[in-house]
Amino acid sequence: MFTKILIANRGEIALRIIRACQELNILTVAVYSICDKDSLHVKFADEAVCIGNNPSSDSYLNINNILQAAINTQAEAIHPGFGFLSENAEFARQCEQLNIKFIGPQADVINLMGDKNNARQTMIKAGVKVVPGSNGIVRNKDDAYAQAKLIGLPIIIKASAGGGGKGMRIAYELSQVKDCFEKAQLEAKKAFNSDEMYIEKYIENPRHIEVQVMGDEYHNYFHLFERECSIQRNNQKMIEEAPVENINDSTKKALYDNALKACQAVNYTNLGTVEFVMDKEENFYFIEMNTRIQVEHPITEEITGLDLIKMQILIAENKKIPFKQEDIKCNGHAIEMRINAEDPKNNFAPCPGQIKALHFPGGKGIRIDSAIFQGYTIPPYYDSMIAKVIVHGRDRDEALEKAIRSLTEIDIEGVKTNIDFQLDILLNENFLDNKYNTSFIQEMLKEDNNV
Repeated sequence: MFTKILIANRGEIALRIIRACQELNILTVAVYSICDKDSLHVKFADEAVCIGNNPSSDSYLNINNILQAAINTQAEAIHPGFGFLSENAEFARQCEQLNIKFIGPQADVINLMGDKNNARQTMIKAGVKVVPGSNGIVRNKDDAYAQAKLIGLPIIIKASAGGGGKGMRIAYELSQVKDCFEKAQLEAKKAFNSDEMYIEKYIENPRHIEVQVMGDEYHNYFHLFERECSIQRNNQKMIEEAPVENINDSTKKALYDNALKACQAVNYTNLGTVEFVMDKEENFYFIEMNTRIQVEHPITEEITGLDLIKMQILIAENKKIPFKQEDIKCNGHAIEMRINAEDPKNNFAPCPGQIKALHFPGGKGIRIDSAIFQGYTIPPYYDSMIAKVIVHGRDRDEALEKAIRSLTEIDIEGVKTNIDFQLDILLNENFLDNKYNTSFIQEMLKEDNNV
């Protein structure tokens, strides 16, 4: 059993981890940048260490400073949360070398699954369904052109080391391929310091379905059902639901089987998410595996009754997962809405600043994951997400009622937010009818601009 864990993150996820540790009687160490000195994760941790200046490169991405903080406070383990260093194989490797437990999979697994091309090849060998595409790295624009002719249009050009929608371009015509390749490669080099690219068939207007998985050191692998993550803008999720109600049970079983094959192929330990795209005929294809806790993990917690952060800690302590697959039940329906400090009317520009007044909704089946408070100043250096509203109901209709009520009850003054935009999504007829895909927001914005 760990006695002290350092949290290498900030905001609501750091607070979420601290609360789980408190319930397990584990001491916590918060790390913070200068502008975060008055943050809630600093206040509620047992210890706090300043790790650098405000830019994330000087603080939350500063491996040396974080590891030194862990050594100085005698923390036995580090929980990376999501974002920042959570999928950094070198960080996990240095933790291993210092005999500090990284709460996540091994460095080699992070490295393998973080390279999209290698992950793809590994999944092919494991018999996991993948999107048709190039057999390995595409080196230059001429190779890209040749691959496009073989695969068939449209294609999507992706950075092998990519993530977050960067280093990606879609080509609908052969005449676009070379230019798209060069632009994507340039963006990938700048964002990831790697210009290795690969190409896949572009599945138009797909749904984005992901399966929550976990595995322990004893080669036990489990799925925790699926989440619908198709409401997204620029490849960034905005609203997630669990479970997915409008696909066949046979498709769900095949999704679970493929996700577990992915785990077994890499001897996966701890929690992770296997992500798929799905077309109108419910054909689905592996796209990537996220080797960390997800922003949307609360909706899986709501339908399973499991505390996923506690599960991460238990697995990191080399304990066997104490139940069987058939013991995990799916109960009701959950929806998560990401509340961002941004201005949807100004191309979703971030809106840092001081929160002058704050009221969150409440009631049965309403959960708020947030680290903001009245008087808190949102810094301009980090992601604009300031809260997650999670609702749980007996079925989707009840969950939707709670979601709509929750958004109408929230009051955040002093900064602009996307609350009204989220409410527009929830009240949209296609969303209410559960008929949407990844093009939903793009189409909604088009309609708004035509009004």
